[in-house]
Amino acid sequence: MNGEGVPVRCPGCGRDHVYVPPAYPCACGAPLAPPIQRGAPPSPITHRTWTDTWVTVRCRACDLQSQWPQPELGCSCGTVLRVPVRPVTAPPLPSEPPAPPPPAPAAPRPAGARTRRAFRPRTIRTARDTVTAAALYLAWLGFRDLYRAEPRPASGIDLRGRGLVARVDPTTRPASLRAVECLWLHAMTAEARGVHFSLAGYSRDALERADALSVPLFVLDLTGTPAPVNEAARRLVAAAT
Repeated sequence: MNGEGVPVRCPGCGRDHVYVPPAYPCACGAPLAPPIQRGAPPSPITHRTWTDTWVTVRCRACDLQSQWPQPELGCSCGTVLRVPVRPVTAPPLPSEPPAPPPPAPAAPRPAGARTRRAFRPRTIRTARDTVTAAALYLAWLGFRDLYRAEPRPASGIDLRGRGLVARVDPTTRPASLRAVECLWLHAMTAEARGVHFSLAGYSRDALERADALSVPLFVLDLTGTPAPVNEAARRLVAAAT
């Protein structure tokens, strides 16, 4: 079911989403994505540990089993959902087709045409990886001269760049209203854009305040791929692409 959307309803707010699990190449070269358990309800992530956020996935092309990040979906209400995966011991679905071959190389583009490369995430296993994943994404969006603040300052500003300050929350708690407001104040002082990343989503009042202040909010999954959770973040991505 690589690339196939699966309906997911948020138990917190009732919003419906279509979740497409990210596919990455297996060691054999075939695209591989965790098989989502259709009909199984997602569960909100209220506590996160590094050991329970990996699932075993079997490649249908070569039968290799490997560890893959647990699929997650960030809802616009601020809830981060764990999307259930079929265990490798489950029998294949009757309608499940064999894995497609690796995609053929794209046709050459006309001379002078510019191609934007796809974002290549960095898998998150530690808190430090979370900041690295956010920095890679901001660089992909076009922000330059990024550097990491080490040790982390009291302001909580983890990344700075040309016209940018960013805060990255690697904890298992939803980011708070205070975190969003502090980021906005530092961005105003620096005359820069403030961007917030979180592993565990955002509290409802943080989401509302970010919308009022036009602060872009992103949720990171464990593949290191950010997803925008408010309109300011979607506008930021659209402007860069």
